[in-house]
Amino acid sequence: MSVTRQVERRLDEIGSSIRRWRLMQSLKAAEVAERAGISRSTLQKIERGDAGVSLGAVMSVMQALGQLDHVAASFDPLSTDVGRLRSTESLPERVRR
Repeated sequence: MSVTRQVERRLDEIGSSIRRWRLMQSLKAAEVAERAGISRSTLQKIERGDAGVSLGAVMSVMQALGQLDHVAASFDPLSTDVGRLRSTESLPERVRR
């Protein structure tokens, strides 16, 4: 998969943050991987910011670290000014071009 540099940087930041969450909770990589139902090597890829890891695996790790609700909330469009402004508009079922 090809990603932009900006996405690469963000993946690196997210991976580092996930690692910090794990270390702040004094959890070994093997423990988090087991709780998340993934291999230790997959967890290592997540912590390195590998773009090829599935979103499901990342979300499972966040659940294992007790941070799943925070991640899900960050995707809520109503958590932004633009989202709140646009929420009163009638949204189409799908976009056609």
